[in-house]
Amino acid sequence: MLTVRAAAAQVITQILAMKGSLSSLLPPISAKIPENDHALLQELCFGTCRFYPQLHAYTECLLDKPLRAKDGDVQALLLLGLYQLLHTRIPDHAAIGETVEVTRHIKKPWATKLVNGVLRSFQRDSSRINEFLSTNRAFLSNHPAWMEAMISKCWPDQFDALIAANNQHPPFTLRLNTNKISREQHLELLKDNGIEAKPTQFSPYGITLAQACDPRKLPHFAEGWLSVQDEAAQLSGDLLQLSPNLRVLDACSAPGGKTGHLLELESTSIVTALDADERRLNRVRENLARLDVSANVICGDGTKPTSWWDGEQFDRILLDAPCSATGIIRRHPDIKVLRTPEELDRLGELQQQLLKNLWPLLKPGGILLYATCSIMPKENTRIIEAFLARQKDASCDQLDVAWGIAQPQGRQLLPQLDGHDGFYYARLRKAG
Repeated sequence: MLTVRAAAAQVITQILAMKGSLSSLLPPISAKIPENDHALLQELCFGTCRFYPQLHAYTECLLDKPLRAKDGDVQALLLLGLYQLLHTRIPDHAAIGETVEVTRHIKKPWATKLVNGVLRSFQRDSSRINEFLSTNRAFLSNHPAWMEAMISKCWPDQFDALIAANNQHPPFTLRLNTNKISREQHLELLKDNGIEAKPTQFSPYGITLAQACDPRKLPHFAEGWLSVQDEAAQLSGDLLQLSPNLRVLDACSAPGGKTGHLLELESTSIVTALDADERRLNRVRENLARLDVSANVICGDGTKPTSWWDGEQFDRILLDAPCSATGIIRRHPDIKVLRTPEELDRLGELQQQLLKNLWPLLKPGGILLYATCSIMPKENTRIIEAFLARQKDASCDQLDVAWGIAQPQGRQLLPQLDGHDGFYYARLRKAG
């Protein structure tokens, strides 16, 4: 068995080396530590990633010279130690002592003195270091410099609120199947069970809990009456304007939250759930089974439909496109470590390819809903503008809704403190 800090150091080391994400690394490492340490492991890993830009700036000030690339595990220990000192209630002596002890586990006894010295130097000199870093914008915003600059340029009026929302813990939001129970009834049921909750502002299906919990312990979760889904993602179903017996393609469906919602809204829909990742499609199947709904689940590439499409066009297509995920940083704080500005250009090319190759699969008069969990215009309204410029049988609806910020094309939601995530929607119609 590993100690919880040794396990956390392994996860952070891999993330720093760009060899995995929190979602891919935490499940296997959790099996190597006692179950009662799982919550602390998640806290240490998520928290260190959430505050990585600040913690990294501290280590640059505290180290006499940068660590070698092969000593990423020592860098991870410094980050973990600083996170505990700054953001947890763990007593300082335990945070330092237990973190230093991991240097023996990784068989780098030379690092024992270094890690201990750096953490104790921070205790002594934190005020001076904070003053030195007081003009460092990446440090102040707790975002990578390139990301801070891009957000500032794209959303200058919303910058402070957006940064604050990104740095918080995410709200815990549920989507109800209102065919099973009304929102008012479920709020009463939660209240009777001592669970504090409130309705979401824009989605008629959403409830936000005051505190996160294990959803499996919520009333009627196992029976499929509710699902964990952010409010912004819940808006896609109504935007598709479903009616009975339509053929619907969910083009990037994993993990299946939106697929399930479409079938809750219109049970007669003939839904194809497509994703290029067979492993993630297992999550789709599990979610659909719990909700007691069915879809044709296919592993396939949306940019190469000839390999999986049966030739019959769809009435509706939901394209929740791969993106930078900059609208959900608070849910996936390792984005602050893993994402690069070059990736946005690569993702933009993929988004264009998906639109181009899925458009022929849409019937004349049909709707394609383009969605991302990004806040960057180059992945959103600019993608749609470029698509409309070359696709003469496509038009973009003006969305008459109460949420988001109107864009030249489509509508943008930005992350809100204690509210929805960042999301973009554009509803495209095919002439016919």
